[in-house]
Amino acid sequence: MDLNKIKLGKYIEPYTEKCNIPNLTVYDVSGVNREKEFFEPSHQIGKDTSNYKIVPPKYFACNLMHVGRDIVLPIAYNHTDKNKIVSPAYHVFRFMENDEILSDYFFLYLKLPEKDRYFWFNTDSSVRDGMTWDDFIDVPIELPLIDIQQKYVDVYNAMLANQQSYERGLADLKLTCDATVEHLKKKYPLRTFSEYIERIDVRNSEKIYTNVKNVSVYKKFGEVSSKVDRNNLENYKIVMPREISFVQTTHNEKVFCNAMNNTDEPILVTSVNEVFRCDETRILPEYLCLNFNRTEFDRYARYHSWGSARETFTWADLLEVKLPIPPVKEQEYIVDIFRVLQERTLILKNMKTQIKNLCPILIKGSIEEASKSKEV
Repeated sequence: MDLNKIKLGKYIEPYTEKCNIPNLTVYDVSGVNREKEFFEPSHQIGKDTSNYKIVPPKYFACNLMHVGRDIVLPIAYNHTDKNKIVSPAYHVFRFMENDEILSDYFFLYLKLPEKDRYFWFNTDSSVRDGMTWDDFIDVPIELPLIDIQQKYVDVYNAMLANQQSYERGLADLKLTCDATVEHLKKKYPLRTFSEYIERIDVRNSEKIYTNVKNVSVYKKFGEVSSKVDRNNLENYKIVMPREISFVQTTHNEKVFCNAMNNTDEPILVTSVNEVFRCDETRILPEYLCLNFNRTEFDRYARYHSWGSARETFTWADLLEVKLPIPPVKEQEYIVDIFRVLQERTLILKNMKTQIKNLCPILIKGSIEEASKSKEV
């Protein structure tokens, strides 16, 4: 097989530039997920962010502390044209100009699950079960010749460019949606919607229904854990089609967890959840949910949760919320815009999944081509 065996240390150039901004928010800082992508907002940040690191375009950020624990190498490549900012725990580096390894191909190479296991196998025996920087750059890897790398990188970059173009269009659409909602605040007075909604507390006492769900942090109904006793659901609340349920606690969830039943069948939720319906001649449940699902409302709910061991945003708190309430026809127009946004967000998610699934195929193809070229 015509593969070059190399060690990363020969080609890597570490990079350390602090942002020198002491008061960054989670929305300014990036994390790295298991799919090896940057994400914002970050889960948490320190009190002083001055020493957080900058990741310029075409640079990598890698956290070697938990490779053994997670059996994943948390690494991401900045494909964008803007700087990212990460915590001091990350190593930032780039590949120097060379004729043996391409940055994009290395990123594709790391997308293979077996490569995570490979780096995990090379972790140390420390408490964190991580890797040292010296160990990371000393790990040997096998790669095809650079012209073969380039061929498969071009395929990947073409798909990535298509994804990024779609993302930019989606960002513009989201901006339009947010601007539309903000404009409503100037066009219509803020009013409580307490007279437009009705609290519902109907239990599954006859044990007619079994479709039990939770209300997730993703603001939709999700599958419950195996701990739920499906033989004892008589005290669960019934959420009929087009009704809304929300979780009262906000401390652990960090968001206002709510979901609308947009199916044709009743759903069961735990008795501690609130359930209500809307007077649809005056306010649409979809319009309420699109307001609930904005990050601004999450912050509002967290701020107005009353303190206890479990911070709670109650039914009474919900009745105090003020929103602009346009005529139903205008609500329908706004809901349609947000529905398009949701549909395109799902399309983007599917595109990312397809590109992720393509990476192993590209790597396998490049290795097979290298093998055939050796035979010839």
